[in-house]
Amino acid sequence: MSATAARPAAVRTETGRARRKAGAGLGLVAWLAGIVFFLPIAWMALTSFHSEEDAATNPPSFAASLTLDGYREFFGAGGGASPWPALANSAVASIASTLLVLVLALPAAYALSIRPVKKWTDVLFFFLSTKMLPVVAGLLPVYLFAKNTDLLDNIWLLVILYTSMNLPIAVWMMQSFLAEVPVAIIEAARVDGARLPTVLTRVVAPIALPGIAATSLICFIFSWNELLFARVLTGVVAETAPVFLTGFITSQGLFLAKVCAASLVISLPVLAAGFAAQDKLVQGLSLGAVK
Repeated sequence: MSATAARPAAVRTETGRARRKAGAGLGLVAWLAGIVFFLPIAWMALTSFHSEEDAATNPPSFAASLTLDGYREFFGAGGGASPWPALANSAVASIASTLLVLVLALPAAYALSIRPVKKWTDVLFFFLSTKMLPVVAGLLPVYLFAKNTDLLDNIWLLVILYTSMNLPIAVWMMQSFLAEVPVAIIEAARVDGARLPTVLTRVVAPIALPGIAATSLICFIFSWNELLFARVLTGVVAETAPVFLTGFITSQGLFLAKVCAASLVISLPVLAAGFAAQDKLVQGLSLGAVK
């Protein structure tokens, strides 16, 4: 009996060791992947503190002296344009379009998940199919529309465009999040006399808050990073941060340190938003993964 009982214990011990080894191996792979993804950012940050001459050397010099000239030039200390209007335009376009996406996507996702319409899978596929059109294919019609309606160089045109571009993916994501909301809670609220706006804002939204946060962050990032439409449809008044960044790239002279400094500053709002909402982002993206 003792020998028989010892065998399962030995098997469990070997299984535990194998799992620990596998976990250590996966942890090592995760660390290596993280380092690989972090290296370009670290290199960009280091280059931003070099002079243009040191940044342009090949191979690069790790021991070069550090300077803040790239950041001074980015913020207009050398007589250049100020980046604050462009940063403000990006903030307005990204935040306003994200709020509009949430206002439109939440009822749509509610109808497709908690109160499903007929052939809701076809509706979701239609939403997703709108993202299959190459962006450049719609650039000329949008430009002609903006020109004929006097909306060129208007920040609110970008708000409308970013809302329409992010709405399909937002509906797709939030539908999967709202599908995890218990229907019994919604029915109880309806029995108590709650109308649809109250159900959405006071019952559904708090429960699906991680998914809403993840959707908001992704829409914000997509809007903040968008370049093609902003480059073609804006000029001076509605210029966004990515368009302002491209102005540092010239055919003559050195610009690498300036571009790295500008890229790091422009990336900070996205990094800050991701860091602030990282717990909600992880919860939202993993919602429904384990049942």
